[in-house]
Amino acid sequence: MFAVADHLLHLEGEALPRDVSAEAVHALLADGVRGVRCGAPVSGAVYGTLLNDRHALDALGDAVHAPPYKAPPRAPILYLKPRNTLAGHGARVSVPDANGVQVGASLGIVMGRTAARIQAREAFDYIAGYTLVADLSVPHASVYRPSVRFRARDNFCVIGPAVLARRYVSDPDDLAIHVELSGEPRFSASTSTSVRGVAQLLADVTDFMTLAPGDVITLGVPHGAPIAHAGQRAALTIGGFPALNIDFVAEGDTA
Repeated sequence: MFAVADHLLHLEGEALPRDVSAEAVHALLADGVRGVRCGAPVSGAVYGTLLNDRHALDALGDAVHAPPYKAPPRAPILYLKPRNTLAGHGARVSVPDANGVQVGASLGIVMGRTAARIQAREAFDYIAGYTLVADLSVPHASVYRPSVRFRARDNFCVIGPAVLARRYVSDPDDLAIHVELSGEPRFSASTSTSVRGVAQLLADVTDFMTLAPGDVITLGVPHGAPIAHAGQRAALTIGGFPALNIDFVAEGDTA
């Protein structure tokens, strides 16, 4: 089992995440508190979901019927965000070149129980909570066979600041998503544009693979995610979750 009573937060310097109240999380991460950094509040496997946004499929247009795709996806398309990518609130992320880094804000579904071949109607019983995942990537046009080089660089999966217990999120399929860069609004979307909602996604994924307690699967990055460059700070929010901050720095400047 992986259980979350309230808000699971992993402050930098502490050995393990701890469960604290919503009020404590907001106080610790308030604008007046400088320099607060966190580790990722989870340690299980993290899976990204590709093309689970209607606008992303629409953007492919007729290309989805041509090689290399040949047809719209009939099952969830997943990719792994390995351990080297995991980071937390306040992370410093190296920007490899002048093309910048695409900042994908996604809802992270945190599993509380082992899930194999579950039905959509029972899916929420397997969820411990939700978190915010900044699924970062090097900008690229093709989404066929997601590239490790583009998506699995160090600190390219920033999670947190906390895992919210499931009871705090009444409808995960209708949450507003916002991304600011250096204090300026740059992107807005909603989880309501997902091809598969949370319950159906878990049902379809667990039809062919088992998810373990503490694993995270993202609902997917909405189409049109903004590009960040060295020197910028991103602030990501989903619904009423605490904001997740990331500092983008020049290659080699991650101290």
